[in-house]
Amino acid sequence: MARPSRYPLELRRRAVRMVAEVRGDHPTETAALQAVVEKLDIGSRETLRNWVKQHEIDAGQRPGTTTEESAQLRR
Repeated sequence: MARPSRYPLELRRRAVRMVAEVRGDHPTETAALQAVVEKLDIGSRETLRNWVKQHEIDAGQRPGTTTEESAQLRR
């Protein structure tokens, strides 16, 4: 069983929304991620990159296993 996230779900959702909002203000995706990481005091840029990636998968914008499918497989 996976350990619980140290970041609340609402913080993760807010961070993903912020990345979408600031993407156009930065020259690269990495720069946008770094800006949000610093603003919200998230441990690493890769953590946020994973949240954004999973959000895109769940929204059907990217191929992969959705959060719902993962939960079903675990059960």
